Amino acid sequence: MSKIKIGLPSKGRLKDESLAFLKSKRLEVVNSFGDRNYFFNIKNKNEIEGIFLHAKEIIERINDGTLDIGISGLDLLKELPDVYSKNVKIFKKLNFGFADLVVAVPKDWLDVQNMADLEEVSFEFREKYGRRMRVATKYPNLTESFFLSKGVSQFRVVPSLGATESYPFTGSSELITDITSTGSTLKANNLRIINDGIILKSSACVFISKKIMKNKFLNFLK
Repeated sequence: MSKIKIGLPSKGRLKDESLAFLKSKRLEVVNSFGDRNYFFNIKNKNEIEGIFLHAKEIIERINDGTLDIGISGLDLLKELPDVYSKNVKIFKKLNFGFADLVVAVPKDWLDVQNMADLEEVSFEFREKYGRRMRVATKYPNLTESFFLSKGVSQFRVVPSLGATESYPFTGSSELITDITSTGSTLKANNLRIINDGIILKSSACVFISKKIMKNKFLNFLK
């Protein structure tokens, strides 16, 4: 019988809270062999093999069949093409990892309080500067879908590799969408969330492969 393969986040609070969740289910991670080794086992569960991975890679691995179970963020699954949902199933939403994907504009954009205002300003911007407003984000698919659903079409997505909140300050974009749990980083960079600018409310989830949906081990995770 092949072993069940589990992926956990490799760093940060999401890793710590994932380990705590498993422990609350009497699934204790052991044999992680030090900080430089990414593999682990579950105490008294010889049928389990585990690996620590980047949260996004966990979903990729479940999709391609090299992982059976993983803990990651809902936002990361929703950003991927719909085809992923055929193979990656949400087994359980967890009570940690809460964050919102939001639209944030410079604080001094007093005329922009909601997406309708942004639509109006986007046309004025294009008429004045001869180009579309730039939106920096790590979530291009969710951002584009949300903007278009709100009637905002005069924009161009700028892919962000990190520190998205700095893009307007450096002149790399006019506004951003970003994931935030408290909003403090946005405020520190003179940005604010517009009133109806929540794209997605996210949390950590247990994701499973469709091929393991009837496996009895899942009873431990309920």
